[in-house]
Amino acid sequence: MSEDPALGELLDLLSDEYARDILAAVSEKPMSAKQLATQCDMSEPTVYRRIRLLREHDLVEEQTKIETGGNDYNVYAATLSGFSMRLEDGTFDATVERRSAPAFPGQNEADTADRFKKMWENL
Repeated sequence: MSEDPALGELLDLLSDEYARDILAAVSEKPMSAKQLATQCDMSEPTVYRRIRLLREHDLVEEQTKIETGGNDYNVYAATLSGFSMRLEDGTFDATVERRSAPAFPGQNEADTADRFKKMWENL
């Protein structure tokens, strides 16, 4: 029996306590790396490493928050809504469920245009 390497990587990631803490936090509301470091009691480099892995597996998404004065930053939101694994006839089958609606409240074309306008005004 050969296991799908992607399944093994996903299971490794989900077994990581830091990754699970980040997923739990950003499932409630979008958060920056700094906010995650504080809430999850971990260093920012640890947050960034886990965010990179979570993004590689499409379990979180990133959005840039445009701030007046040029202090833009990224926030992260969970796209994962469920994970299940099944063993049948000697084969593991994993199902990853992702949110169908944007995880960022109010995310639409008008918001994008407003953010672009603010960015242009600050140049």
